[in-house]
Amino acid sequence: MNVILSIAKTTVGEAIRRRVLLIILLIGVLFLAVAPGLSVLSLRQDFSVLASFTLGVIKLTSAIIAIVLTVYLIPNEIERRTIYTILSKPVLRWQFVIGKYLGAVAALGLMMALMTVTLVAVFAIMGKGASMDVILNLTRAPVMFFIQMSLLAAVAVFFSTFVPPITNFFLSGGVFMIGTIFSPVFDSISSNEKTSGLVKMGAGIIHAIVPNFGMFNIENSVINQGQQIQNPTFFMLKMLLYALLYICACLFLGVIVFDRKEV
Repeated sequence: MNVILSIAKTTVGEAIRRRVLLIILLIGVLFLAVAPGLSVLSLRQDFSVLASFTLGVIKLTSAIIAIVLTVYLIPNEIERRTIYTILSKPVLRWQFVIGKYLGAVAALGLMMALMTVTLVAVFAIMGKGASMDVILNLTRAPVMFFIQMSLLAAVAVFFSTFVPPITNFFLSGGVFMIGTIFSPVFDSISSNEKTSGLVKMGAGIIHAIVPNFGMFNIENSVINQGQQIQNPTFFMLKMLLYALLYICACLFLGVIVFDRKEV
């Protein structure tokens, strides 16, 4: 366990020092900071516009950070040949992969925490139609985003064991887009009685393999009081278990591929 934590700690330090990630984070924080000025551009209620925009910024920024942060984790170690130094020590390959992932998730969590603090500060300063209870309720969305992006990071780590970073960027982004936009389509196809058996089977397989990232999007229920989730604690625990299942599967497959990889 100490080996995994040591690798994770090193990974967090490397992530914090990477300029690309810090630039992306800075852009996200700046957008959150200027968001109050954009709410006047709409005739809708200021709170709804501001909440939708700021949560959208956090989600988009977090997705980019999650992918950029993880696609280089293993390939960079191989390219710089530091992997030989690491594996020459009493470090097993599965410990290396798990440690890298945990470090990436920890760095992602720190960056998302900063954006969430900025979100709360924006609403606390504005105070338009939002009590402190409502503002704290908004933080449920970033928590779900973090679980969602942790799952996306696991997908990217799996791909990083056998594809180059650029290819991984588009693969992970594609999986995220399919799991976010097309999962409801596959679900409806699978449950449609008029659909042929072969199409149903294909849709069911894709729906089972590709994580349903769309289930983690709870922005509407957080912003609109009329769309509240029944028993939100149970729902969040269910989503956490769902994400952990796929994360474990991705890391397990990644460990198998990396264990057989010649480096």
